[in-house]
Amino acid sequence: MNDLLLAVDAGTQSIRSIIFDPEGNIAARSRVEIEPYKSPKPGWAEQDPDYFWRKLCETTGRLAAENPSLMGAVKGMALTVQRATLVNLAADGTPLRPAIGWPDQRRTHKFKPIGGIMGLAMKLIGMHETVSFAQGESELNWLNAEQPEIMDRTHKYLFLSGYLLYRLTGLFRDSHAAQVGYVPFDYRRAAWCRKGDWHWKAFPVALEKLPELVAPGQDVGRVTAAAARDSGLPEGLPVIAAGADKTCEFLGAGCLAPDAAGMSFGTTATIGTYTNRYIEVIPFIPPYPSAIPGVYNTEFQIYRGFWLVSWFKKEFGCSEVQRAEKEGVDPEEFFDELLDQVPAGSLGLMLQPTWSPGVKIPGPEAKGSIIGFGDAHTRAHLYRAIIEGLIYGLKDGGERIQKRSGVTFREIRASGGGSQSTRALQITADVFNLPVLKPRIHDTSCLGAAIDAAVGLGLHSDFKTAVAGMTRVERVFEPDPERAARYHELYHEVYKHIYEKLKPYYRKIRKITGYPD
Repeated sequence: MNDLLLAVDAGTQSIRSIIFDPEGNIAARSRVEIEPYKSPKPGWAEQDPDYFWRKLCETTGRLAAENPSLMGAVKGMALTVQRATLVNLAADGTPLRPAIGWPDQRRTHKFKPIGGIMGLAMKLIGMHETVSFAQGESELNWLNAEQPEIMDRTHKYLFLSGYLLYRLTGLFRDSHAAQVGYVPFDYRRAAWCRKGDWHWKAFPVALEKLPELVAPGQDVGRVTAAAARDSGLPEGLPVIAAGADKTCEFLGAGCLAPDAAGMSFGTTATIGTYTNRYIEVIPFIPPYPSAIPGVYNTEFQIYRGFWLVSWFKKEFGCSEVQRAEKEGVDPEEFFDELLDQVPAGSLGLMLQPTWSPGVKIPGPEAKGSIIGFGDAHTRAHLYRAIIEGLIYGLKDGGERIQKRSGVTFREIRASGGGSQSTRALQITADVFNLPVLKPRIHDTSCLGAAIDAAVGLGLHSDFKTAVAGMTRVERVFEPDPERAARYHELYHEVYKHIYEKLKPYYRKIRKITGYPD
């Protein structure tokens, strides 16, 4: 077997290494679970950057040891990584502090607001509060305020993708499609902001401390001798730029047209599209760069979305966990049985999943809610209400995307861990009243990275050809008219009104208790 591709996905829960052929078939794979972060203080999420590298090497080393002939046929590799996890490196390339992970909730009030004419203009167009919230969320501003000595010694300020690419190639380069976070990045141009742009004041860092940016599908470098010893990868193996995990998921699911929405059933639940137009789904919140150069990735997120399934498993899923341990399967397989026990609409038990504050939607006062509880409800109703609430939230985001883009969705393409639940996919089809397509390969983030590698190495002539040749649909879930009608009524008559009705009380909770800060 010749001309194989290696894709590595350094996600939140695990790191996976998969060898693909040019038709998108999996030849071999390796996966290790990781401890995503440690919390030295409440709300903090930190991890040793070298830990991610060691775990990456564990997956690739195991893959190489078990499949030496396949690894020898690999022509190149691509890397996709969890977004917005940040690393400070010294001049010798060693980390100066633990990486700040994307779930981190620390904030700072010690930053300089945007003033002058630009600050006045932001107030006039209603952007000032959004920018101030983003400045408070920025890890850069927190580091500048609380650990200035670290920032003074920082030679390179990288996302985790840039750090892992540095460990692989020895070069301070990163994909422009991995720059998702509070840094002075111009999302319209997919480049660092021009000199004088207000982002440099909002998120102060010297340009020379940032990596060189490379477009998806372009060459990043070669695997060094040191990296080869650590990882088991062939020395000199070409490393091709890909994108961050969500955009690679959408690419691997085959979402090339703006009417084919991608939906990620992951820790952060996401709905989005690929489009050639720069479209701000929420005003002043930019679309992200996609895994295809010159294409934008519109997105709407529910922070800690399908994390709720893990929460339910921990708090209410003891019996399913015990059964799973006896039978050697994942507990989530038995949770689908709970969905079967409850009718569509969960007898009026409804969940609104805005658990975490946002920049604009949800706002900084955000809390979640569960309403409609009665004595007929069981934990099965709660579990179905969780799944339905998440899908309602994604439907709301999908409506915003359609309104701003003027494009009506034709289909939904699913990806992420939660997409393995056929019941969840059927609920999605019923809530959206649209067909939901389940890809043949579950690891669409790895497949998306492999598509970038295939185009970059010339194994496919362009992205359209690569997607056509490497992605396939395993099953289509069609909406049930009766259930779709019930969900339509619940969504429009109840769900759409919950947040605005409860917003004043969320603000009072915040004022009285300080939670959320």
